[in-house]
Amino acid sequence: MSLLGQAAVFLGAALLVVPLCHRLGLATVLGYLITGILIGPNVLDWAGDANTVLHFAEFGVVMLLFVIGLELEPSRLWVLRRSIFMLGGLQVMVTGAGFTGIGLFLGLNLTVSAIAGFGLAMSSTAFVMQLLAEKKQLTARHGREAFAILLFQDMAVIPMLAIVPILSGTGSQEYNLTYFAKVLGVFALL
Repeated sequence: MSLLGQAAVFLGAALLVVPLCHRLGLATVLGYLITGILIGPNVLDWAGDANTVLHFAEFGVVMLLFVIGLELEPSRLWVLRRSIFMLGGLQVMVTGAGFTGIGLFLGLNLTVSAIAGFGLAMSSTAFVMQLLAEKKQLTARHGREAFAILLFQDMAVIPMLAIVPILSGTGSQEYNLTYFAKVLGVFALL
């Protein structure tokens, strides 16, 4: 199927399923998930090549985050700085440690537990921001705090990805520590 054909299938299916979800009182995000399940390889198999679909998905998330960035004022970031680092840091540390503990309890080693635990501590900025915007809750206190936590998570991904090779033991130890120190330095500047 051509790229244009795939786009027509995606948009057509979304135009049918999303309004139905709205009528049932379900979130738009859920409508898109249901649409993906229906046209995906396990049900109707209308999606076509998986790699092309992934490019569509990546482009969509990038565009959503770009739009969020366009609406974000630097002064708002300054006002939210305490929430970003206090709430965001607390959420990532507590949730990551909790999931790490669950992994250890289930018999996984510390490295696997920590990588999985802190990975599971992250949320999807694209999904959460869309849900908050849909419910017109971005300006409410809980919306601002959720936004602050999401910003911290987005920034925390960088050092987390940098530390995975160190934890997994791949590459030279000296290179990994230097690399990680540089990433932490850049993160601190942000």
